[in-house]
Amino acid sequence: MAQTTDQEFDPVRTGELRAGALRCLLDTDPVRKTDAVAALALAFRSGAITADPAAAIAEPPGIPGRPALPELVAPKLVGRRSMATPEGRAMLVHALAHIEFNAVNLALDALWRFAGMPSAYYADWLRVAAEEATHYRLLADHLATLGHVYGDFAAHDSLWQMVERTSADVTARMALVPRTLEARGLDAIPPLRAKVAQAGDLAAAAILDIILRDEVGHVEIGNRWYGWLCERQGLEPYATYDALVARYRAPVLKGPFNLEARRRAGFTEEELSRFV
Repeated sequence: MAQTTDQEFDPVRTGELRAGALRCLLDTDPVRKTDAVAALALAFRSGAITADPAAAIAEPPGIPGRPALPELVAPKLVGRRSMATPEGRAMLVHALAHIEFNAVNLALDALWRFAGMPSAYYADWLRVAAEEATHYRLLADHLATLGHVYGDFAAHDSLWQMVERTSADVTARMALVPRTLEARGLDAIPPLRAKVAQAGDLAAAAILDIILRDEVGHVEIGNRWYGWLCERQGLEPYATYDALVARYRAPVLKGPFNLEARRRAGFTEEELSRFV
């Protein structure tokens, strides 16, 4: 899909949330995309648009919309992120910005793609998209103070690959993206925050505090809707999860785990006992 101009792009012009989310998802400019997500969230909160859960929307080409850079490479080819140099710290902040930009697209895809869910599902994923957009803008702004912009370094695409694999199965999407891949952020952020703070980047540490706070809620949303979908379909959640991990080739999780954050995100004690 061709990139739209500022004058042409209006995510709320139809009055329907899911159609607006798809328009945001297709846009390739990170600043315009994140601005549009904020406008979409405001319109929904004001009642100017509705969730339109039953609307049939054909999938267009161009998903996800993203800029020409960063170059996407295999994870092992992404450069090292040493805290000892300004360049290394910039590479780390860039990697975090890439994760959050992908997370915006992820939330928008969960919002528009799956018809027939309760209205609360769409409200939840709009909240996630808006918060992820804020995270991206905070990181992009901080990256600018380090002399770089989003796109200056290579990045990988492993998170979006799982989004694509689960595009036909909302239960698999909830199981394997928010409550599996994104939940790893709950484990990874505290030690990462300690490293950047030790390196003297207190601004990045403060941003990571915001991200961790919000990500607990995002994972909880995935957990809650996964449980709802299992109950609706008469599925046993743990056995179903194991089957989905095998079917969609999801990574097997390894510790250490942030059990306290995972509890707040809705993981049960029985499920947490499988991690330790």
